[in-house]
Amino acid sequence: MHNGTIAETSAVNTQPLVSIVTPVYNTAEYLSECIESVLSQSYQNWEYVILDNQSTDGSARIAEEYARKDPRIRLVRADVHLRQLPNFNRALRLISPRSVYCKMLLADDWLFPECIERMVRLAEGAPRVGIVACYLLQDGRHVSCQGPAYSRPVLTGREACRLHLLRHVSLFGTPTSVLYRSEIVRRRNAFYPESSLMGDTEACHDILKDWDFGFVHQVLAAARVRDGSIFDNSLDFNPFTLQKLITLYKYGRNCLSAAELHTQWDVLSKEYRGHLGECALRGADAAFWEYHRRGWEAMDFSVTRARLAWYALVALADYVLNPKRTVERVFKKLRSQWNRVSTPAGDHS
Repeated sequence: MHNGTIAETSAVNTQPLVSIVTPVYNTAEYLSECIESVLSQSYQNWEYVILDNQSTDGSARIAEEYARKDPRIRLVRADVHLRQLPNFNRALRLISPRSVYCKMLLADDWLFPECIERMVRLAEGAPRVGIVACYLLQDGRHVSCQGPAYSRPVLTGREACRLHLLRHVSLFGTPTSVLYRSEIVRRRNAFYPESSLMGDTEACHDILKDWDFGFVHQVLAAARVRDGSIFDNSLDFNPFTLQKLITLYKYGRNCLSAAELHTQWDVLSKEYRGHLGECALRGADAAFWEYHRRGWEAMDFSVTRARLAWYALVALADYVLNPKRTVERVFKKLRSQWNRVSTPAGDHS
């Protein structure tokens, strides 16, 4: 037993230090499971920074109990409540100057036991890899991320960005499904662009201008779409096509030819105009339009009332002239809504 303990200690001392970071705001219901998933990691040389963004539900108390038992866990209580992305950036600034890798773990998510070990192993074998991602279990039901071919666990940054923009492959998942080199985190004063609608995706594209991308073909992390969360609320705005357009506008020139960029812009903008027309017909509320106006400001895209009326007329004509497709869309939407509410948030089966 004694020799085994010495061997384990020696192995930990040779492992690169990983900073795991969890920003917390009123997630007491899930926080213990989140923290326990870190304690269960096969990889042992980590520090765990938990930043409480002035929670009112007892989250800080739960984190404090764990920090009292394990010196690797550090609870920091924020003096001021911040919005999500500024708070994420504040949390990332707390990592150790000695850490080699940094792993975000959102407070209502959790990690499989081999997550850190597998991600670090890939990064250690490929020094030019700045970001490592993995498959993500979503709501305990389906895998929501995609990766490159199994034979290509490492791509150049340009290849990864092209795959994301041209084939719309969901490489980056959520902050919980990626690992960064800490030197990259430390170099960026605001790691996530704070005015962005999708700061994590934009950060990845920005980093991959200078670094390679790695992918572990294994489900290593799990995420929830929690009722009332920022992501859950954003689903009401149908944000995905808008987000694809913004990413293409900001980063397409870095990895696509002029012809590829033009073709992708035409395809996506046509899809987006149709989407806006459908939403106008359904009487989308002011919050919906405010969300999308923020997106228009980030790119060369403007929508006047006259244009919006035209998009609505085109959508109406499509409904009338293509009844089969209209029925299919209705059923697809109903199925999507049913999937969002049919499984309890805590069900990981």
